[in-house]
Amino acid sequence: MSTIIEINHLKKSFGDNEVLKDIQTTVNKGEVLTIIGSSGSGKSTLLRCINLLEKPTSGEILYNGENVLQKGYNLSNYRTKLGMVFQSFNLFNNLNVLENCTTGQITVLKRHPEEAKKIALENLDKVGLKEFQSAKPSQLSGGQKQRVAIARALANDPKILISDESTSALDPKTTKQILALLQELNEKLGLTIVLITHEMQIVKDIANRVAVMQDGRLIEEGSVLEIFSHPKQELTKDFIKTATGIDEALVKIYQQGIVKELPDNSVLVQLKYSGASTDTAIVNDLYKFYQVSSNILYGNIEILDHIPVGELVVILSGEQANIQRALTAVREANVEVNILKGDLA
Repeated sequence: MSTIIEINHLKKSFGDNEVLKDIQTTVNKGEVLTIIGSSGSGKSTLLRCINLLEKPTSGEILYNGENVLQKGYNLSNYRTKLGMVFQSFNLFNNLNVLENCTTGQITVLKRHPEEAKKIALENLDKVGLKEFQSAKPSQLSGGQKQRVAIARALANDPKILISDESTSALDPKTTKQILALLQELNEKLGLTIVLITHEMQIVKDIANRVAVMQDGRLIEEGSVLEIFSHPKQELTKDFIKTATGIDEALVKIYQQGIVKELPDNSVLVQLKYSGASTDTAIVNDLYKFYQVSSNILYGNIEILDHIPVGELVVILSGEQANIQRALTAVREANVEVNILKGDLA
């Protein structure tokens, strides 16, 4: 993927309060980049610096290799390359859906009203709301309002769509629908998307790449598969545990009698696997080749950026040497093994 935006040593202060601290990252053409962090981490300020709603204190923002902060740069041209979608929709309540999607085109982009109408209807069709063109925002659901906001953002044919917590005011079902729409726009139109969120579930559903922010710093970055499979920072691990529900599951597992009174010939094991590893009949093979029986207490599989990722918590029972041989084979098959309880010494 080619880089469309490059951010170098970006800093932003409000008085003595340094909100962004030496941020370095890229936005690659055609990807969905999610920037995740807790409230106050600086993620929304970073977004506002990227779209120049806030002027950075120092650093560079390169768009296709040119520094947009440099004196004399055509900022209005840069801004037309960015489409914005906000949490609060920001629709004009006195205008109908079609008018909300044409007003900016006519007043800002100076398009002829008929051309603006044609483009607006095409974009409303893309988001599934063409038949609602005459409705007022008050007649729409939250999800429909966000679809209108997306259609409006597409009006200037942006290269990058920037979404600031755009699903946080929506119910879970509607959130899934909006994320599915954004993913469709990304895949069908090749639209680059930068999405700000505080929810790892959203990252799971849509992201190709993840950047994690904490206290104004970018502390971890990688593909969604890398981040979920091998998180390095404690905050990232906490986000993932919340999203997968594994911590909650383990609490219940440890309360089970069979785990409390784990037999001497058994171990409690957590297995994590991804990609081709998910095609392997792990449990069957353990008994078939090593005479190790498996009692599955928890299982989960998800698709992250089109790649299956799975997790099992099992009790393995058998001769100690056989269990050791079985786990060695499992590790060689690129499955991560964590022994939660039991002794193989």
